[in-house]
Amino acid sequence: MTRAIVSAALLGALLAAGGLYAASDSARRDALAAWFGAAERVADTVPAPESWPICSAMSAMGSEADWADLDPDFAAGKKALVAGDWSGAIAALELAALRDPRNADIENYLGYAYRRLRQWGPAMQHYQQALVLNRRHRGAHEHLGELYLALGEPGQAEQQLARLEDICLIPCAETNDLKRALAAYKALATR
Repeated sequence: MTRAIVSAALLGALLAAGGLYAASDSARRDALAAWFGAAERVADTVPAPESWPICSAMSAMGSEADWADLDPDFAAGKKALVAGDWSGAIAALELAALRDPRNADIENYLGYAYRRLRQWGPAMQHYQQALVLNRRHRGAHEHLGELYLALGEPGQAEQQLARLEDICLIPCAETNDLKRALAAYKALATR
């Protein structure tokens, strides 16, 4: 009796896997549907591959403007950053962080605002938190490297640059910005 149940389960799994494989190609999908006698039902329920979203989470997330609509404090914090109002940015972004404590972007922006106020400790904490939440966050690596330069630690900044080069397979803006900051730092150090 147990063997019959296990055999039936294995046979069902094999048929399901075969069906999925056959459905991956439209010609095979049509042949499979005809074999089961339900061509219209299968054709209506299987969307064309071109209509599939690249990542279902990304399609649900929306654009950055949508995030600003959803969280006015996040939007206000970004506007304050653009305006150079570092204290205003911190106040707004900390409120946004209370609602979304796992948002690496908010942590990165908070670190940036604190760094612009020359408050190195809180800046370091927020950059590190951003990297805990997303170890591949390009902005956090760039800004952390710039913080290390402000602290007089170019070796640490070069480590952040190496991490960025690993993350960005082709040069990205963050890599280029940190390279420029390192070159400027070294030029000042040789004077």
